[in-house]
Amino acid sequence: MFARRILAAKSVLNYKNLQTVYQSTFTMSGNSKLMNATLWDSDPELFDLMQKEKKRQLSGLELIASENFTSLSVLQCLSSCLHNKYSEGLPGQRYYGGNEYIDKIELLAQKRALEAYNLNPEEWGVNVQSYSGSPANLAVYTGLVESHGRIMGLDLPDGGHLTHGFATPTKKISATAMFFESMAYKVDPVTGLIDYDLLAVLAKSFRPKLIIAGISCYSRVLDYKRFREICDSVDAYLFADMAHISGLVAAGVIPSPFEYSDVVMTTTHKSLRGPRAAVIFFRKGVRSVNQKGEKIMYDLEAKINHAVFPGLQGGPHNNSIAGIATAFKQAKTEEFVSYQKQVLANAKHLAKKLQDKGYNIATGGTDVHLVLVNLQGTGISGAKAETILDEVSIVCNKNTVPGDKSALSPSGFRLGTPALTTRGFVETDFDQVVDFIDKGIKLAKEVNALSGPKLVDFKKVLQTNEDIRKKVKELKSQVEEYSNKYPMPGFPDY
Repeated sequence: MFARRILAAKSVLNYKNLQTVYQSTFTMSGNSKLMNATLWDSDPELFDLMQKEKKRQLSGLELIASENFTSLSVLQCLSSCLHNKYSEGLPGQRYYGGNEYIDKIELLAQKRALEAYNLNPEEWGVNVQSYSGSPANLAVYTGLVESHGRIMGLDLPDGGHLTHGFATPTKKISATAMFFESMAYKVDPVTGLIDYDLLAVLAKSFRPKLIIAGISCYSRVLDYKRFREICDSVDAYLFADMAHISGLVAAGVIPSPFEYSDVVMTTTHKSLRGPRAAVIFFRKGVRSVNQKGEKIMYDLEAKINHAVFPGLQGGPHNNSIAGIATAFKQAKTEEFVSYQKQVLANAKHLAKKLQDKGYNIATGGTDVHLVLVNLQGTGISGAKAETILDEVSIVCNKNTVPGDKSALSPSGFRLGTPALTTRGFVETDFDQVVDFIDKGIKLAKEVNALSGPKLVDFKKVLQTNEDIRKKVKELKSQVEEYSNKYPMPGFPDY
């Protein structure tokens, strides 16, 4: 009877109906009313906010390069009984009992992670337990570099990430800079491209133990071969942070870092469309051969595993690990490869159309999923651009561009195509997206003419000027009408 009722509810694809069946069934069996109440019944205030967020995502144009819409199967993993289980340690080496199936799930996630990038398990291992990208990066540094060891990463204002060692002349901003000695490498201020020659000179002077080949807002593929040569010249590890581009790498549409790297980290929720988590890949086998002909072996596996646990975190999130497993399975499909090709095509088209309208695109274009718009000299800051676009339901983020002096006062904004591509957008749809963005920036210039340079005054005019409010409302309506035509994956009600 129970099974038939569940199937009946599933047949109408209504998640609320399905939960109602579960609720009534468990109530009849004498279980706690509180523990089996649906969210919409037990906490309607919270559920209302969740529905509003779902509506916002559906109605707006999500262009944040680090965001995406994950699949229904990943969401089902996250909202499962796997959340209930503690499993500190590795498969077969747990500190808790009852992990027979948890072990199998984690091993499956490891296997699929290696398969997603066509890696030989004799040459590569992987840890799938990191909660997210920032702690995963910290685990790599902790395991390989050790306290106060030296690292080099791309400077944050030039497109790097906070966890690559960002510090200002007066303050160490990230924990990476606090616990390790970091030196930033830079891009050429004119071309916006990484200056590999200068990086090589700095590396020989600084003698880092690890160099990070990774980006947060850099729109060109990295020269991993050149990174490898520079690392070899100073006997440093090459650590590739491919958090942003890993979906493109898995699909084979951009170069892979695995050929040249010692360690590779990726988050699983950006271009991969999985859960919010991270995995760390590490080399195994022979690292080098010395002058005596003796093999020097990699010893990264234990160092990284121990840094993740017990070094930096406790029990892994088994529901996320299951989500990782199914996301990597999806990454091996033809549909996923087609999706990544479209992500790349959309990004290139987005950059070109913005250039056609007179916008300055950092590095002159893109090789990946993101586009960085440089507003220097326009009178509009990145913060003002983000503010006005958010008001009309276009979601992006302010971002530094080459030449900026402070990450707190960025002169540009970053756009990414993965999320809208997931919803079915193709190049012709981005023609309309660019038109909406252009109208928003032109509206920002109108506001700026009334407000002056300060962001607080800009926001005040935006909220109080009746003529401006009317124009904002009109553009917002156009954006939302267009966006609502496209579906998004997930549960139907939230």
